[in-house]
Amino acid sequence: MRATLNPILITGPTASGKSGLALQLASRLGGTIINADSMQVYRDLHILTARPSAEDEAVATHMLYGHVDGHEGYSAGRFQREAADAISAAHNVGRVPIIVGGTGLYFKALLEGLSPIPAIPDAVRSHWRQQEREYGADALHTVLCRDDPVMAARLDPNDGQRIVRALEVVHATGKSLDDWQQQPGTPVIDPAACLRLIVMPDRDVVYRQSEERVDAMMAAGALDEVRALQVRHLDVALPVMRALGVRPLIQHLSGQLARDETVTAVKAETRQFIKRQLTWFKGNMSAWKAITTQQTESYLDEIIAFIDS
Repeated sequence: MRATLNPILITGPTASGKSGLALQLASRLGGTIINADSMQVYRDLHILTARPSAEDEAVATHMLYGHVDGHEGYSAGRFQREAADAISAAHNVGRVPIIVGGTGLYFKALLEGLSPIPAIPDAVRSHWRQQEREYGADALHTVLCRDDPVMAARLDPNDGQRIVRALEVVHATGKSLDDWQQQPGTPVIDPAACLRLIVMPDRDVVYRQSEERVDAMMAAGALDEVRALQVRHLDVALPVMRALGVRPLIQHLSGQLARDETVTAVKAETRQFIKRQLTWFKGNMSAWKAITTQQTESYLDEIIAFIDS
């Protein structure tokens, strides 16, 4: 057993190669890979979310992948609790926790903690989701301007998911989400006792890799996967229904888009998502060590030296 089992945190945009790096490290170090991607938690979408293959799972223990049913929401708070348990489980068997994924908020939850926002009653949550379905994000943003102007100024009028969240909080608690976010949370991981890496290929490279991934997903049966999801008639506001590619693939299954149009739409949606990820990383992860895909092999020895220190 190693003297220390310092966690390794790995993030990066979609299709950057971060999961491959995590697998290499887990193989070399005897590590446990812990998911930090908000869509890879769902069992309904294995192909479309690029969850690890059976071959990958044979190389190393993987945790928090595909363990949530699509009818459930999955929050950063639940991730924080489950990730803390997974890290402890890895430590208990002498394995290095390797947390990997593209959801920046999840890493923020681990390193900074989450604000102590009370649970939102189901009735309040259902009401505002229904309001978004009926009237749209822009109309709800107008309501938010009246009820919580601070959060309204921070949010894009088209960002329905975050607008709904802000309305839920202010109506359930009587306080702005901004007020709650000012209250410090409890970190799970000490930032000084972990290694934080961002895999950052050149933008053109990651765009090309993401398009190649979409083609591979389509060939592997992503359409059948979404067909199985469609017949469940889940609420379109659920996170699983907002996963990259789900909407255009359902439009294809409903006869609204031709196959080639669908593939083009999924690629465009993925590219926009990568742009948002890169913006978030730039604004929130400046202290992380950025490496290119080509540098990952050369950094393996450095990473292993850190773990052994």
